[in-house]
Amino acid sequence: MQVTCVALQPLGLTMSATSRFPFLPYLFACLLGLFAFGGFWYGLGKPVILPDAATPTHKLQCASYTPFDKDQSPFDVPFKLRPERMDADLALLATRFECIRTYSMTGLEALPDLARKHGLKLMIGAWVNSNPVDSEKEVDLLIASANANPDVVSSVIVGNEVLLRKEVTGGQLVKLINKVKSQIKQPVTYADVWEFWLKHPEVAPAVDFLTIHLLPYWEDDPSNIDAALQHVARVRQVFGNKFAPKDVMIGETGWPSEGRQRETALPSRVNEAKFIRGFVAMAEKEGWHYNLIEAFDQPWKRASEGAVGGYWGLFDADRQDKGILAGPVTNVPHWKQWLAVGGLIFLGTLFLGGRVRNTRSALVLPLLGALAACSIGAWGDLAFVTTRFASEWLWVGLLTALNLLVLAHAALTLSARTGWRERIFNLLERRAGWLVAAAGFAAAVMMLEMVFDARYRSFATMAFVLPALVYLCRPVSVPRREIALLTFIIGAGIAPQLYLEGMQNQQAWGWALVSGLMVVALWRCLRVRTR
Repeated sequence: MQVTCVALQPLGLTMSATSRFPFLPYLFACLLGLFAFGGFWYGLGKPVILPDAATPTHKLQCASYTPFDKDQSPFDVPFKLRPERMDADLALLATRFECIRTYSMTGLEALPDLARKHGLKLMIGAWVNSNPVDSEKEVDLLIASANANPDVVSSVIVGNEVLLRKEVTGGQLVKLINKVKSQIKQPVTYADVWEFWLKHPEVAPAVDFLTIHLLPYWEDDPSNIDAALQHVARVRQVFGNKFAPKDVMIGETGWPSEGRQRETALPSRVNEAKFIRGFVAMAEKEGWHYNLIEAFDQPWKRASEGAVGGYWGLFDADRQDKGILAGPVTNVPHWKQWLAVGGLIFLGTLFLGGRVRNTRSALVLPLLGALAACSIGAWGDLAFVTTRFASEWLWVGLLTALNLLVLAHAALTLSARTGWRERIFNLLERRAGWLVAAAGFAAAVMMLEMVFDARYRSFATMAFVLPALVYLCRPVSVPRREIALLTFIIGAGIAPQLYLEGMQNQQAWGWALVSGLMVVALWRCLRVRTR
């Protein structure tokens, strides 16, 4: 008994001589909680083994390259690329690829020499937009670079998705293509999403080969990972037949490793590896020319495309291998760190609760800590990949603080409170209605976003699991009129967001489930009489 008391003291737990502390139920719940949150993080981070796409003796064809560090973007003023970064990037890419594709000429004057140095070929692109002066400047630079570097520049691309963006007409684009063809010897192409080649048939006769973009995640009818490669094969076959004898290059294809689910298309590192490795095997078997998007994650794209836009890379923004091309791959590479964070949350919950009130509390307190270790950690992991602006970091901070306050309130509710624990509990108990209101307000804002402006937003489901369950199980008195309105907004949005996302979207169902729990929790709080 003395040994047990000494072991429990660091957590603020003691046992009286009469053994009133329910030790065995508490120990069982602790072991169950440890197993639960440990299994949760291991399950998310468990490595998956897939057939390799690239080996030291087998290089892949081509990859899209944008030479920005993780702190840069093309909208920076002044705009300045770093030659040392490009040198290091090409040295790395030369170990996996035979060529790289670029999208603009601005700032890339040093690239041909670097490509020559590292034994890489270039597909260089001119950025065409609605400004004819800018477009002419890009095209002139393209022509000059192609003529100056015929040993490195294998082909040129006049414009990227400019028809999709509706910035020029097909006729204007053809004039630019013909200008380039008349002044260089390399093959000339244009690159766009495959549907826009069919919508603008006047462009195909002008190019030497077609460059089509095939991104199953972004299709109007997104494909899940199991059907994505079949979709790519069908479209490639249609284009091969329709535009023969001209070659058709798949100029962009890939899968995102992070971001929100679209219908059945779920971003993850494992799914990205499945797609890329499966595509490479299929393309090389069929003899297709291809270019993978993209070499490195580009966090700046999150500003316009949401979290998913920044995570199409084969390497991350720090130029670390994501395991997409070869070797084991994991969906949560930092799962051990989040497991450690979860362990601190778990121990903190036990310390805050201290000696519990009864056997029921002894069972619930460790499980509460395990739930917090999973939900708060998962919310933190999501926030690191999705958060783009200072305002969003503030939102993340406020939701994290809310979760910690709710956790403290729940842990102290289970505690046999004395001293400082009693004082903190009384403070939180008096403000519990505002904690519920804050959680309800945040959930209502999230629901409105998911119904009216969801395309580039991720599901913040794990940020609301703890408040929903805590106040579902222990309702508190709340401001009635305000909470009634929030309850209505959340509840009314569940069906529309499910309809918009598709009934097979697991992330949407997760958000719907937690929203439903929040609705019930708020409704139960409304029924609590003011004390």
